[in-house]
Amino acid sequence: MFGNYFYHERIRKSVALFGKMFNDIYVLRKDSSGQVISQVKAPLAYASKAKFLERIKSQPDLINDTAIAVKLPRMSFEIVTIQYDPQRQLQKTNNLNKGSSSIYNHNKIYTFVPYTINFQLNIYAKTQDDALQMVEQIIPYFAPQYTLTIKPFAAYPDLVEDVPITIQGTSFTDDYEGAVEQRRTIIYALDFEMKANFYGPMN
Repeated sequence: MFGNYFYHERIRKSVALFGKMFNDIYVLRKDSSGQVISQVKAPLAYASKAKFLERIKSQPDLINDTAIAVKLPRMSFEIVTIQYDPQRQLQKTNNLNKGSSSIYNHNKIYTFVPYTINFQLNIYAKTQDDALQMVEQIIPYFAPQYTLTIKPFAAYPDLVEDVPITIQGTSFTDDYEGAVEQRRTIIYALDFEMKANFYGPMN
């Protein structure tokens, strides 16, 4: 119906940008004297919280050895919602013009359409200390906003755009009231809001 194919990979870049921020979170284990005995990097994956909880709570098949229990700590994140943001909408006449290989033509990009992408980052750990180490490596950078810079168009690497990411809140759950044989899983859920701009085709 709209006619022209285009793909600026805006959502894909947003997911990669968000995940890259939390790709180097570590947990240190210490003995009674305070000496570090091990250092564990928390793996990060794009997956739903329900999927990870199901994998964590499922027990491996020790007889057939067909599964391996999920090791903690680890993290996952996912897009929760994508909503239009009318407060950032500019006038439609604010277009972007860029030169082309021909002196008789130029590329015209219409003004962006603003949206808000809501992410949820989930932290899973077996102990409270492991979870708190991971949380405290994240929240000091958001006061409450942290801004990154991206290149929205692959054809124009000189064009850059600021992307503010704001932390909205943190929630905590602990299933220690479960059965004795059930694995304890401490979960911290951090909600974030990313401001994203979507562009149409170049004319």
